[in-house]
Amino acid sequence: RANSWVAAVELTSIEFGKAAGGIAISIGLASIIGLCLMESGAADKVVRRFLAVFGVQRAGLALLASTYLLSIPIFFDTMFMLMVPLAKALRLRTGRSYLLYLMCICAGGVVTHSLTVPHPGPLAMVDSLRVDAGLSLLVGIAAGILPCLAGYFVAAWLDRRTEIPLRETPGQSLQELQGISNRPEHELPSFFWSIVPVLLPIALISLASFFKIAKGTSLDQAMGTDTFAALARIAFFVGNKNIALSLGTLIALGVFIRQRRLGLSAVERFLGPPLETAGMIILITAAGGAFGGMLRNAGVGDAIGTLAKTYSINLLLLAWVTAAIIRIAQGSATVAMLTTASILWPMIDPATAATPLPCHRMYLFLSIGFGAFCCSWMNDSGFWVVNRLSGMTEKETLRSWTVMLTVLSVFGFLVTWLAATLFPLV
Repeated sequence: RANSWVAAVELTSIEFGKAAGGIAISIGLASIIGLCLMESGAADKVVRRFLAVFGVQRAGLALLASTYLLSIPIFFDTMFMLMVPLAKALRLRTGRSYLLYLMCICAGGVVTHSLTVPHPGPLAMVDSLRVDAGLSLLVGIAAGILPCLAGYFVAAWLDRRTEIPLRETPGQSLQELQGISNRPEHELPSFFWSIVPVLLPIALISLASFFKIAKGTSLDQAMGTDTFAALARIAFFVGNKNIALSLGTLIALGVFIRQRRLGLSAVERFLGPPLETAGMIILITAAGGAFGGMLRNAGVGDAIGTLAKTYSINLLLLAWVTAAIIRIAQGSATVAMLTTASILWPMIDPATAATPLPCHRMYLFLSIGFGAFCCSWMNDSGFWVVNRLSGMTEKETLRSWTVMLTVLSVFGFLVTWLAATLFPLV
């Protein structure tokens, strides 16, 4: 018995290390990109450009689109802290639709948090489900568009039913917020340099995936095997998620230093807080990986697999339900993704599964991601971030944030199920 206790401790440490090793660098780099986008004014520039395209009358759509794009490398809590002053400033300017603006920010930020690399949950799922990181990024971005658009209509419906007043919150007065929308354009970086730190890693990771898919095709033959192989080696290097994010980080730091006119010692002081935040996220995510590994080794996955086989439960539905239950029980979307992916992998592992998965593994990735943010309530840190920074009461947050995420989760799963039925092996 003593030896089994020691083995359990050792196994937990191994699973913890494996989870941390797969995500630590990417999370640290994404944290730095997020800080630089905020502090340099680059994020503000992107939002202004989207507002110019959509117009103030469709400011909710502008916030949704800009949040969706900016939140690909930025964690949800940081993204919401960045965007909520803009929602308040718009409320001061228009005099209405505060809940619409808030919920559009939430919809854009939550979907990417659960579906796109380099967020910790999707990163861990990429490793657990053995899917390509670049493909997961492209599919995650594409799969999130329809749920986000549905989120806009849900947000508009909630806004019509509930009037949320603009209340004072700690940290910034309403007078200070008024100045956000009036910040001179010359104080902000150009739109090109504002958006490059976000788009460049996406492009490079996607390029690596393209070469991986194109290997052995007519394109390979047309270019010549040697030429294709040489270009593929370059693409695989710059398209590695850590290398791609490093390049995005260097550009973001360059924009930040240029806009703020800072020396290296000042930059070091600015980098401390985001790296501290990244360290906490890495530890929590790795703990979730250890938790999922222990459940898998304890036989929970086998029990769920037997249940699914006995009652002929669809694996996509099983993935969504499992992720949703774990999320509701313990509050963390990241832990729900890690744990569910760890439990389900033995059921789809080509080496051990009795029957092959009837659709592409990416559909399982999406089902887990959508299930992992279902029904956020008071045991979720995101609930309290939205509650405190927006000035809403707990009841108002439950009637807006919780409803929004649950509807998005269900809608996203239905879209995934339909796509898997129509295009199972795409």
